Amino acid sequence: MGISSLFPVQVAVWQETIGPGLFERDLCINSPTGSGKTLSYALPIVQTLSNRAVRCLRALVVLPTRDLALQVKDVFAAIAPAVGLSVGLAVGQSSIADEISELIKRPKLEAGICYDPEDLLQELQSAVDILVATPGRLMDHINATRGFTLEHLCYLVVDETDRLLREAYQAWLPTVLQLTRSDNENRFSDASTFLPSAFGSLKTIRRCGVERGFKDKPNPRLVKMVLSATLTQDPNKLAQLDLHHPLFLTTGETRYKLPERLESYKLICESKLKPLYLVALLQSLGEEKCIVFTSSVESTHRLCTLLNHFGELRIKIKEYSGLQRQSVRSKTLKAFREGKIQVLVSSDAMTRGMDVEGVNNVVNYDKPAYIKTYIHRAGRTARAGQLGRCFTLLHKDEVKRFKKLLQKADNDSCPVHSIPSSLIESLRPVYKSALDKLKETVESEAHRKRTIGFKLSRMGKGRVTGRAKQ
Repeated sequence: MGISSLFPVQVAVWQETIGPGLFERDLCINSPTGSGKTLSYALPIVQTLSNRAVRCLRALVVLPTRDLALQVKDVFAAIAPAVGLSVGLAVGQSSIADEISELIKRPKLEAGICYDPEDLLQELQSAVDILVATPGRLMDHINATRGFTLEHLCYLVVDETDRLLREAYQAWLPTVLQLTRSDNENRFSDASTFLPSAFGSLKTIRRCGVERGFKDKPNPRLVKMVLSATLTQDPNKLAQLDLHHPLFLTTGETRYKLPERLESYKLICESKLKPLYLVALLQSLGEEKCIVFTSSVESTHRLCTLLNHFGELRIKIKEYSGLQRQSVRSKTLKAFREGKIQVLVSSDAMTRGMDVEGVNNVVNYDKPAYIKTYIHRAGRTARAGQLGRCFTLLHKDEVKRFKKLLQKADNDSCPVHSIPSSLIESLRPVYKSALDKLKETVESEAHRKRTIGFKLSRMGKGRVTGRAKQ
């Protein structure tokens, strides 16, 4: 992979897992964006499982978004095959039938022979050692996929923990913890205990007892690693994870920490001329990769449409938001990675964990309301020790609050980035024309939505009338 030395967080986690720590404690890892958190847990998991004799699902990594899960899967896929391990993906990108065929190995059936369904169930086997999943699709497989089991799970990684704990996602966490508890606890908990194992004679038995001084802990226990750039230290929130003697690993004294080589700047904008300041800034950045963040998917769409109506920009600008189909987002992200797109206008769908090489600049078009949001947005640049800049566009009355926001991350250095007033004035005529075109586009889109809604409504009424006649 071209990596000759590890980053501090990777060394620290290695010491607590493969090193002297030997996975004795669950790990809570709070480290800045771009510091190498994914590889910090991927390496010890792959190293430990490299000695496994039988293939079954032993490691589960849960992430809040599809795009982030795809990125993490690629990291595992770069190192796991070298030691004979298989990595699976469950994110809803393809049909559930296609996912099942990738995750579950079914016995080969010969024509003309009658098979007992119970025998076939026992012959189902996991096709993967490690699974990277989003919570919703994980629950789909737990509830409906024959042969899918967490019985043998040894490692659970909860990446972007604060977001996954904040959003329940079909109670995935209590379900996973229940399915991996000791046999003593689950003995009579539900009828599924009496069903034959999906893996025939292969069975992992967890017993409660004293483990290194900790009473009533199942052995072998489920090792947990939880990570974020803004990891909560609230005991009530972390209690949901049922952590075993947790060890908190952090890179600094404060909870909120920005990348070391990040330069923060503020642009003071005149009222109602904010888009002009953004256009002038993008022109000055040339063809450098840049992500522009807004506060909502609606703002993302309108700002991107407006920027594309400025005819003289000579840079490719695309929208990236949670309202778009996954296939559209993936295509846009691929083009951005390859340099075919210079500017991505995004909602906060991309603030968490996404790693795009060569992003030199991040622009906060809308001021982030919380320091967490600023950290995750700014963390798309200055990754892995590289230099990066984060510009925040502000009105005069927002400057004082923004200064207080940055102080929470011990950042008192945020100089003003000036844009010549003459440049702003030269853009006014083009701005008026772009606003007129935006208005036309918005009206056209609204009309199209109304037309589609009317047609769907008529179709629905037609079906109801048809049923009434029958």
